[in-house]
Amino acid sequence: MLNTKKIAVIGYGVMGEAIISGLIKIGGIPPQSITTSGPREERRQDLIERYGIHSVKDNTQVVSGSDVVFLAVKPQKIHAVIKGLKGKIPPNSVVISIIAGVSMDLLVKTLGHEAIVRAMPNTPARIGDGITVWTNSRQVSPEQKDMARESLQCLGKELFVEEESYLDMATALSGTGPAYVFLFMEALIDAGVHMGFPRRIAEELVVQTLQGSVAYYKSVSEHPAAMRNQVTSPGGTSAEALYYLEKAGFRTAISRAVWAAYQRSLDLGAGHSRLMKESETE
Repeated sequence: MLNTKKIAVIGYGVMGEAIISGLIKIGGIPPQSITTSGPREERRQDLIERYGIHSVKDNTQVVSGSDVVFLAVKPQKIHAVIKGLKGKIPPNSVVISIIAGVSMDLLVKTLGHEAIVRAMPNTPARIGDGITVWTNSRQVSPEQKDMARESLQCLGKELFVEEESYLDMATALSGTGPAYVFLFMEALIDAGVHMGFPRRIAEELVVQTLQGSVAYYKSVSEHPAAMRNQVTSPGGTSAEALYYLEKAGFRTAISRAVWAAYQRSLDLGAGHSRLMKESETE
């Protein structure tokens, strides 16, 4: 369906480029159907040379005639971007926002456009292996919903939810999730080096252990607790290590970290709403 559509990507940072790359390499979208916009000329030229897409400086120019409009700008820039786009998005376009904390209702009011999809991808989307949680406003048509789903599948798996409140939860769990994994990886690698492994060997051991563990879990589909018990012999090394982790509050620390990220997502949303209201009264 997307092969014949015109796609605009506003913002060409890490996730903006991930969207462009996924649409072309995984979705098979013709590069000439994609246009991005942003202020830096050097960056725009780099994307043109790398992907063969179009790139312009003016956001209103990029949305003109577009069927799908991705909002992939940084949260601190969203207010100026949205203000400049108000009333400029074609009536038949669907807007897909990946900006954390910005609600669909706020986008509808500030953009003057009702067909909104809110999505939360994560970093592995850069290699087409992420997961995106998303939902849409009631005004999104079945065709627009199909276009959104097809677009997000170019970033990896997609999971549609009925409740928008799940998006803030997904921000804290899967959106921020890679940061938790990378920190865990770093801690394991450093522990290996501390014991005496060369760093390259510690890295290889940790990376393959994580990859193999996830693959094993997916192949047997048992509860993680049952799988943990399989490698925990009475009085053994795993039992000793797990006892120390539980005593140190490992499980509680993870839960509190995710909850803190969730609360921060809600705070960001409230802040965006307040700033938008203030800008409307200026």
